[in-house]
Amino acid sequence: MRIGELSRRTGVSERSLRYYEEHGLLRPERRPSGYRAYRDADVAAVRRIRVLLAAGLSIAQIVQVLPCVVDDDDGRLVPDCPELVDELVKQRDRIGEAIGELEATRGNLDVIIAAERRAG
Repeated sequence: MRIGELSRRTGVSERSLRYYEEHGLLRPERRPSGYRAYRDADVAAVRRIRVLLAAGLSIAQIVQVLPCVVDDDDGRLVPDCPELVDELVKQRDRIGEAIGELEATRGNLDVIIAAERRAG
């Protein structure tokens, strides 16, 4: 299939698909005309990429992680490499720390807002 069809089937823009290709996440064949030729398996690969992006991983991290995840019978991503779980735990912990920092920031803003409202 061509890039437009992959875009329609996945809901991902052609620009994003080219970006994924630039980073080695997709490897379409090239026809003699120069057009990209994607396989049906690329639809699932794009879905995995989108799930990993939504999980907070960067493209650089996804490059490392993508070969180590597979779809289970329910269509969920599961790790296929033991070392992947340790990396995902680290990523989850980083996200948890960021959430804690954002909650502290929100708390500080709440104090400032409350003080202004009492003064007003």
